[in-house]
Amino acid sequence: MHTHTEYLVFNTKNRYDTVHITPEIRQIVKTSGIQEGTVLVSAMHITAGIYVNDLENGLIEDIHEWLEKLAPYGLPYKHHQTGEDNADAHLKRLLIGHQVTIPITEGDLDLGPWEEIFYAEFDGRRKKRVIVKAMGER
Repeated sequence: MHTHTEYLVFNTKNRYDTVHITPEIRQIVKTSGIQEGTVLVSAMHITAGIYVNDLENGLIEDIHEWLEKLAPYGLPYKHHQTGEDNADAHLKRLLIGHQVTIPITEGDLDLGPWEEIFYAEFDGRRKKRVIVKAMGER
């Protein structure tokens, strides 16, 4: 089995943002030379996540609104007693998840119809990394 690791770096302008990353993941898989295997995409920060869904602006806005309803910004969370102000970001990350694993078939991402990969930022405006690890046979 072969492995290939790369990192993506994000520094979003907004506290809360979504970045479509499928093209970058597809290029990393191509560079890896892996023909059959999987690629792990994992946010390396506790206030960011990775998810797979449709690349449709209305749906992305719906996801933002849904997350805000479940974990609203500005509530008096106990985490804020430590001097932080980002408890909602931690909770949103739990809801979205921190990583996805995508199959690689014939050297490319084996996504279903309409599936795309996204980086979800919940406490941005600073540098954060995502690890991309392709694993399998060349």
